Amino acid sequence: MRVPVSWLTEHLGIGEPVGSQELVDAFIKIGIEVDDVRPLDHVTGPLVVGRVAEIEELTEFKKPIRYCRVEVGEDQAADEADDAEEGPSGLKTRGIICGATNFAEGDLVVVALPGAVLPGGFEIASRKTYNRVSDGMICSARELGLGDDHAGILVLPPGTASPGDDARSVLDLDDTVLELVPSPDRGYALSIRGLARELSNALDVPFGDPAALELPEAEGDAWPVRIEDAEGCPRFVVRRVTGLDAGAPTPWWMHRRLLLAGIRSISLAVDVTNYVMLELGHPLHAWDTNSVQGELVVRRAKPGEKLTTLDGVVRDLDPDDVVIADDTGAVSLAGTMGGASTEITPESTDVLLEAAHWDPPSISRTARRHKLFSEAAKRFERFTDPQLCPAAVELAARLLRQYGDGSIQPGRTDEGSVEPLPPVTMPMNLPDQVAGVRYQRGVTVRRLTQIGCKVSVGTSDDGTALVTAYPPSWRGDLGQPADLVEEVLRLEGYDSIPSEVPPAPAGRGLTDAQRRRRTVSRALAEAGYVEVLPFPFMSKSTWDAFGLAEDDVRRNTVRVLNPLESDKDQLATSLLPGLLETLQRNTSRGFKDVALFHIGQVVLPSPNPVPMPALGVDRRPTDEELAQLEASVPEQPVHVAVVLAGQRERAGWWGGGEQATWADAVQAARTVAAAAGVELRVQAADLLPWHPGRCAQLRVGDWPVGHAGELHPKVIEALGLPKRTVAMELDLDAIPLPEGRPAPSVSAYPPVLLDVALVVDAKVPSADLATALTSGAGDLLEDISLFDVYSGDQVGEGKRSLAYKLRFRAPDRTLKVEEATQARDAAVAAAAERFGATLRA
Repeated sequence: MRVPVSWLTEHLGIGEPVGSQELVDAFIKIGIEVDDVRPLDHVTGPLVVGRVAEIEELTEFKKPIRYCRVEVGEDQAADEADDAEEGPSGLKTRGIICGATNFAEGDLVVVALPGAVLPGGFEIASRKTYNRVSDGMICSARELGLGDDHAGILVLPPGTASPGDDARSVLDLDDTVLELVPSPDRGYALSIRGLARELSNALDVPFGDPAALELPEAEGDAWPVRIEDAEGCPRFVVRRVTGLDAGAPTPWWMHRRLLLAGIRSISLAVDVTNYVMLELGHPLHAWDTNSVQGELVVRRAKPGEKLTTLDGVVRDLDPDDVVIADDTGAVSLAGTMGGASTEITPESTDVLLEAAHWDPPSISRTARRHKLFSEAAKRFERFTDPQLCPAAVELAARLLRQYGDGSIQPGRTDEGSVEPLPPVTMPMNLPDQVAGVRYQRGVTVRRLTQIGCKVSVGTSDDGTALVTAYPPSWRGDLGQPADLVEEVLRLEGYDSIPSEVPPAPAGRGLTDAQRRRRTVSRALAEAGYVEVLPFPFMSKSTWDAFGLAEDDVRRNTVRVLNPLESDKDQLATSLLPGLLETLQRNTSRGFKDVALFHIGQVVLPSPNPVPMPALGVDRRPTDEELAQLEASVPEQPVHVAVVLAGQRERAGWWGGGEQATWADAVQAARTVAAAAGVELRVQAADLLPWHPGRCAQLRVGDWPVGHAGELHPKVIEALGLPKRTVAMELDLDAIPLPEGRPAPSVSAYPPVLLDVALVVDAKVPSADLATALTSGAGDLLEDISLFDVYSGDQVGEGKRSLAYKLRFRAPDRTLKVEEATQARDAAVAAAAERFGATLRA
């Protein structure tokens, strides 16, 4: 929210002038973020008020161009200038080229004369353009640094100043605009009233409430109103102003404040409602009374009902939308935007001023449903002061009477009522306990009183001093002791709370599971994989792309009620969806060789979930409630997954690269298992999204813990992945933690290296054959690795040759070749017995 410093300090009893930096420090101290500080005094050189005397339309150019004679005062127009002339009033004029069309002859404008420098270092000089000499520049608000409106020239209301007056004093360029960002729970801070009250607390200066008006007694209703939906609209107030001068200009002081706040001036009636919204924090809506047919009814929208809003869009209303209707149907989208049929027009002289208190959740849903994030909706969804409605319409009515010659009708409609906010009781020393600071006596009561609470002090049965706070009507966020504690701490200053790091208890370190997770992460990184943190939510369509059956257990997910992205509303039961999305994003940006890994939790809901108990904050949960809460949380095991695409080893001067294959995914699983201190068994499997002929099931003992291999071509095509993408996912929590991991023993004696090539049936897995060789070789076998696979005429149809390197070593002596040969022969015999293997000739 943009606020001028002069407007803020108007309601504070400050004896001496306060600098903008002091105000910034005060806001930061009490927890209101200051996003920007914009001084307005960025214009140097001559800047004057001018009156447009004549306008000549230059029609020979493609775009609208005007040559204007502007009166800038007797002393401002250079007598020696070639185009210096006298205007109708006898004042000297200057000729100025301007492309804007929103001003007319007789209007007061702001003129930067030659020698002036506007914000951004834009120097003004007399120059010839469009076949004329332009001796200055007529300025817009944006060019003067007063706002973002660059649609037209800044036109001052009549009587604001005289030609030749110094525009700096008229524009008050000594002011400063603060860009403030209050936290979302502080809706009252989206107003001058709320911000000034906060400053008065921070600076300990008196505060004058602009809403403290003496309201006259209402003599009947201003307009018939019926509230059908009391939940959506607890209170609705209407005031009527007749005989309004529809052409009356907005006074310059109001125009300026709206301009600096980022709101464009439209008409007096609309500007007054916007001004009151900024001043008091309560949005108003102005109706053209002559366009309203019958009584106003506050209700929910009917199915199929439509409404054309002020922005000209025809909107399909939802039955959850709160609307205001008359005899013709819905005429306003409550708390969000008015309807076009009752809009204030330049001919409107009879105006209904409406101030209502709306249900914040209803307004929030409507704004998001229709994507209408108006200034009104932004305040209503954060809670507005329900007791402010009569004062808001009264202030607006008085401004219309003062500046638009309107007559305030004696009636005032005030339908509905709002119950006071419930009191909150807490121990007197609770702020001290939370902050770890012993505050002075009376601080709690004083600070709660400052924010508007009525406070009473008492004692509990055990003698504890208690304070009961009755929140003011504008503080709907004060609902529990923690809220009161926060108010005391922030007004006392968060900087007064000591920052002490608690000492770490001795004798504690990483758990075995944490240590294993770090070891696995480090092992994969050393193997060339890059760790990523994918988006944890996924879409149902991903399972369709995976080709999973409707009854696949992986489709049984937990849904997110308020997802960050509407199409990704499920917690994943697998790490692959997020990891593959990250892979696709990288490859679409030109990275062809990618190796990624992620270690994280998946969510596996139970088929028969335990209902989650509703727990309050007034007491500690019982053991039974904690047990039920624990049982209701779905299982969340830690998984590790990798994906590879492109070349596993890149090409270079050393030779050609090597394409990643299913074997690399299996090797990644072996890397994880080695880091976890276990051995994996690998066997063929068939599970989507993997290719049925290139998928391996990973087992620890007889327990399956994951899968690895090449993804199915249809899955690759559906997800837009590179061809031959491979992936591995493993349940890390399913791998048992070894009770002890003895240090590896290294033999000082030399090894004996032997090779063996066995001919077996082509369907025999190489891993199973290696297992048979290992079991037959005994303890002397230190390592076994497959180095060659051959199939052809030499081994026969349906057969293949698998060649292994065997490394034998004895831990306590130099191994003899004869001993190694006997161990090799025993290994071959075991393979022959189990798989019918024969030595290849």
